[in-house]
Amino acid sequence: MSFVFTPPATVSVPVMGAKERFPVHRIYCVGRNYEDHAKEMGFTGREPPFFFMKPADAIVAVEDGSTGSMPYPNLTKNLHHEIELVVAIGTGGKNIKAADAYKHIYGYAVGLDMTRRDLQNEMKKQGRPWCIGKAFEHSAPIGPITPVAQAGDVNHAEISLQVGGQDRQRSHVSKLIWNIGETIEHLSSAWELQPGDLIYTGTPEGVAAVVPGDTLVGSIAGLGTLTVKII
Repeated sequence: MSFVFTPPATVSVPVMGAKERFPVHRIYCVGRNYEDHAKEMGFTGREPPFFFMKPADAIVAVEDGSTGSMPYPNLTKNLHHEIELVVAIGTGGKNIKAADAYKHIYGYAVGLDMTRRDLQNEMKKQGRPWCIGKAFEHSAPIGPITPVAQAGDVNHAEISLQVGGQDRQRSHVSKLIWNIGETIEHLSSAWELQPGDLIYTGTPEGVAAVVPGDTLVGSIAGLGTLTVKII
């Protein structure tokens, strides 16, 4: 088979303790999935889950023990951090029940859903899609994927983010409004999940702006840390 130009390389994420890498298919993100974050964004209650997507090439894959770089994006004056547990799908399927969801998971990682908040808010005011606020280049930094067998009790893990050594976000995965199984059930009713899909499961309260020169250190107990510098 020939192409009119050379296809881009497959986007991939390192796997903890392995030479093989995890090829990325799609990136799904869950909106407002921690109650206190929903409140700080002006919403309350357990609303039905909703999703948005990022392109696979939004990934900034950071090796274990390394510091990744994220260029400060164009058009924004209010770039926000959102620390998230990322679920890596190893076995696809549709209409997956929550009770069966964990059979489809390859592993977990620490991720950041970076957001051009001013652009997102402007699109919300106009009732327009806010892809411009979420689905831009370098907007999905991620650390190595830890396979399920090595990840420990992710459902009750502490999740946190520091900027410049100061706490910004700190919570527990157990506070997810829609837990991992329920999220996969809802998501797979709308899309057929594929091996290589990543699910950014939502962020706790404490989202705030970062500027060039800031170093972000995100961690989830049992999954290590993700370090990214804004340049």
